[in-house]
Amino acid sequence: MAQQSIDVRYVAGLARLHLSDEECAEFQPQLDAILGHAESLLSLDVTGIEATAHPVPVHDVLRADVPHESLPLERVLANAPEQAQGQIRVPKVIADA
Repeated sequence: MAQQSIDVRYVAGLARLHLSDEECAEFQPQLDAILGHAESLLSLDVTGIEATAHPVPVHDVLRADVPHESLPLERVLANAPEQAQGQIRVPKVIADA
């Protein structure tokens, strides 16, 4: 596969970056080198290698979801900056459609 060149100015536009001509000239060879390295990975023989998303096994780090009693309402409301009628008061949020 022939190495393709990606226009730095196009990529910068996608990222909403404004680059000068000097910056584009500096970054174009760097981007081409990255693409060349990625293309060189295509020549590796990976037959028999299982695909992985992580280099090491990832174990579930969350605690078990065990139901238990909630906090008493008085303790919850004690932490609220404002309360009314047994509820936490928050500022009104109105979104324009």
